[in-house]
Amino acid sequence: MTATPQRTIRRRRWPALDSAAGGLALDLGLYAVSALFAAVTAATSTLAPHRAWGAIAAVGYLVAALTVTGQLLLRQRRPEAAGLAARAAVTAFAWATATLLPLAVLSSQRASGRTDRAQEEVVVVEHAGARLVEHGTPYLGHDAIAALPPAEQLLGYTPYQPGMALFGLPRAAVDAWWTDPRVWFALVTALVLALAVGTLRARTASGPGRPDAAVLRGVQAATVLPVCALTLATGGDDLPVLALCLLALALAAADRPGRAGVAVGVAGALKLFAWPVAVVLICWAATRRAGARTALGAVGLPVAALLPALLVDRDALVENVLRFPLGHGLVTSPAQSPFPGHLIATLLPAGRVLAAALLVAVGAAIAVRLVHRPPRTAAATALICGYGLLAAILLMPSTRFGYLLYPLALLVWAPALALAGSRTAEDRLTALTGITGKCGAEPANRA
Repeated sequence: MTATPQRTIRRRRWPALDSAAGGLALDLGLYAVSALFAAVTAATSTLAPHRAWGAIAAVGYLVAALTVTGQLLLRQRRPEAAGLAARAAVTAFAWATATLLPLAVLSSQRASGRTDRAQEEVVVVEHAGARLVEHGTPYLGHDAIAALPPAEQLLGYTPYQPGMALFGLPRAAVDAWWTDPRVWFALVTALVLALAVGTLRARTASGPGRPDAAVLRGVQAATVLPVCALTLATGGDDLPVLALCLLALALAAADRPGRAGVAVGVAGALKLFAWPVAVVLICWAATRRAGARTALGAVGLPVAALLPALLVDRDALVENVLRFPLGHGLVTSPAQSPFPGHLIATLLPAGRVLAAALLVAVGAAIAVRLVHRPPRTAAATALICGYGLLAAILLMPSTRFGYLLYPLALLVWAPALALAGSRTAEDRLTALTGITGKCGAEPANRA
């Protein structure tokens, strides 16, 4: 059944915007808006690490925007100065100046005694690493947290999966700027993203469809987008999780379900946000008769990571991983971004119940979709994960603005996945122009 002309136009809007002026138009918009965001953050944020990030990142984004402006001016006379390699170089520069440089400055200042140069999660991960070395579990029990001074009880909780404590081990061994968990978050993120890009580029090495341009756009969404850059420079624990999810989807596009399960399983051993991605990936793998192989890594690795903590102190594990995130800990999470779920929970009678009901309804709708029409491509998997996480973040009573990095990166990653999962020229053209359309219209299943 052919799409109506109106639907076809709607499907082609993103590719048209993405490729305008060879991709430079959207690059310029990205860096210009990012520079403005960083400048406003530096001037108005109530969080000291955010202000420090904004003061440095604004300059990096501005230089990147000016560079793209020069590329636009030179585009006709010197095409190589505005080509894909040049755009990738500007992206690398933007990430270095808007993320890595602020991260290094903040880490160095913190090592010199500035206590206002990191968000709380950095301290939490360091404490988790130290406890893992000393007690064999990264978690404190209910009584131990209750014994802390009231101002320190929030930092006594570790609302992550046990694997996150590994990023705190360097600081447990040596007190230096380079043992700051953010440095290791950045290193792991860069390595995993490089593996994901290599997987997609190998898959899209031949044929039309501008695959490298789509991959570059996906990398920009996971690195230089302010919500990612700010998060990595000031806190950072979400970026390795996101990168591993993107790698898992890239491996899915390359028809490697077992490896995809391992990648998302490692992410799930770090943070709960990867678990919904694992569920959708398993549904995708089931359409290829590889559900068990994918589930072995996707479910097995997080469970294996939980077992030592479960054996050492079961109550401490439950207190940190279940009670605190559900709002039943000694203190409540400070995550209160003004999204619909938070507003409903705080402004309406029985608001928390209503917000929870909406969240459950969205989850049920996605579950029905997965059962009756499971995704058959990595691109469709990314879209379901992206839209599903976006709905969950908007409807959760307690959430953070920074969590938007997950759905944004997953949705922008989808076009590159679509091209990687398409073998013929016709498939690639359809994937590039139709990725925002109906997820069910996917290429035929391959053995």
